[in-house]
Amino acid sequence: MYLKSLELLQFKNHEKTRMDFSPQINCFTGLNGSGKTNILDGIHYLSLTKSAVQSSDSLNVKHEQDFFAIKGQFEIEDKPLEVRCTFEAGKKKQIWQNGKSLDKISEHVGLIPLVLIAPDDTELIKGGSEGRRKFFDGLLSQLDRNYLNQLIRYHHFLKQRNALLKQFAETGRRDLTLLDSYDREMVQLSQVIAQRRLELMTELAPRLQEHYAEISQGQETVTVNYETESLRADFDSYFHSLRKKDFITKNSNAGIHKDDFQFLIGEHPIRKIGSQGQQKSFIISLKLAQFQIFEQDKGEKPLLVLDDIFDKLDDIRIAQLMQLISNHTFGQIFLTDARPERSHSILTKLNSEVLFFGVENGVVTTHY
Repeated sequence: MYLKSLELLQFKNHEKTRMDFSPQINCFTGLNGSGKTNILDGIHYLSLTKSAVQSSDSLNVKHEQDFFAIKGQFEIEDKPLEVRCTFEAGKKKQIWQNGKSLDKISEHVGLIPLVLIAPDDTELIKGGSEGRRKFFDGLLSQLDRNYLNQLIRYHHFLKQRNALLKQFAETGRRDLTLLDSYDREMVQLSQVIAQRRLELMTELAPRLQEHYAEISQGQETVTVNYETESLRADFDSYFHSLRKKDFITKNSNAGIHKDDFQFLIGEHPIRKIGSQGQQKSFIISLKLAQFQIFEQDKGEKPLLVLDDIFDKLDDIRIAQLMQLISNHTFGQIFLTDARPERSHSILTKLNSEVLFFGVENGVVTTHY
């Protein structure tokens, strides 16, 4: 699988950009703010139907315009696939496959697996539990469409239940029959989703450890500990035991939206005792484990997108990562670098085809 070409129309700072890619390594160079990351985000849209940077589609429309369009020509299992993503102010985003508009955007997720390593990934360690849940939910959603549908369904009932709790507080009247129906759905979905998350941790652990040892040359044991109440044997009664608290807080206090994932080095949280280098190595190892899981599940290598990767690694870790690339561990790679001389020096030494693109103020030039 690889992305043959990409077109951006009125997307962020790109007025009209078209690029043809190498099936191996594609490097975008230019000053910060030139539009390099925006190209990677366009590729992210074609895979996951959303931006990796902005939460709102409207924020990705070029200034003073009212729509954007992204088109990619892929080759998957030797068959061509055209994917188009369009968004217009005041309308719903649309995804097209070979000219056919999809009824549900979720139908597209998982077709084009992608792994992104970005500068702010350490927030997975330093930030709150929501970011970690989103990461693992995103991983599972690319693997398992049924999981994605269950997750969407769960958040629908969570939203409805929380609105009902607020309504109870405002009116002083409680429709317990309706609340019971929401509770049954949330309990059942929490148990199914939590079990799938736990299965992922079992699959992830050995791969995470293997890549951490390769990149950091360290002897520490690293793992992810999944924290959930949803797999308790008495979860049903536990969920209902919090109803009084739910009435007071006007929010649901149990369910998989309360789960967390502890990143550990040895037996301790890496965010508390891990050095900056250990934290960077952990995150990259986590993403490479994700890559390996996708490859095994899909039978082909996902797209690997590396945003400003050289600035976030020391020389030893760069050398280890480049060794993996030289061994053709990965498939098609897209990366950015603000220093063209550095990326040229590193990438031209590899036994791979490399295509360089210069980016300046949303304008792209190709050079070899």
